[in-house]
Amino acid sequence: MTIVRWIVGVAIFLFLLLVSLQNAEPVKLRFYTWVSWEVPLIFLVLIVFAIGVTAGLLVGAFRSARLKRQISRMRREHARGATDSLPPPPLPGI
Repeated sequence: MTIVRWIVGVAIFLFLLLVSLQNAEPVKLRFYTWVSWEVPLIFLVLIVFAIGVTAGLLVGAFRSARLKRQISRMRREHARGATDSLPPPPLPGI
C-alpha cells in the first residue's frame, strides 16, 4: 500500500510541476469590486489545491475522531452488558 501511495504522490507532483511550467502568466483575481489581486496562475492553482487537501484532511480527521468515540462507547456498553448478563456467582458452602 505504501508503494501505491508513493506512486500516486509522485504522479501528482509531476502533474503539478508540468502545469506550473506551462501556466506562469499572471491572472487577475477579483473579489467583487473590493479587492483585485494579480498573481501567476500556477500560484492560484496551488493555493486552491492546498486548500482542498487541507479540507479533505480535516474532514477525515473529524470522521476518524467520531468513529473512535463511537467504538469506545460501544466497547463500554458491551462490557457493561456482558457483566449484567452473567449469572450470579454460586453461594459458598452449598
